[in-house]
Amino acid sequence: MTTPTETSEIRRKRLLWRASHRGTREMDLLLGGFAQARIDSFSEAELDELEIIIGLPDPQLMGWILGDIQVPPPQATPLLKALLTYRP
Repeated sequence: MTTPTETSEIRRKRLLWRASHRGTREMDLLLGGFAQARIDSFSEAELDELEIIIGLPDPQLMGWILGDIQVPPPQATPLLKALLTYRP
């Protein structure tokens, strides 16, 4: 989460780095590419949501992306849906 002294620009850079350095190359490319392409237009609420998505385990997120696992309705937000349809 953001700290009181963190600016929006620093937060975006931190989230972009985290999205691009997850540990598995596939997720680095998918989530990092999605963040790279869209993070500049995200609102603070969308940055909050991106931070939650970044915190999800790779197998769960990859299962959602591949369609192997159904996304639970409370987590099927517009931002997550945009990620699921994103193609680099």
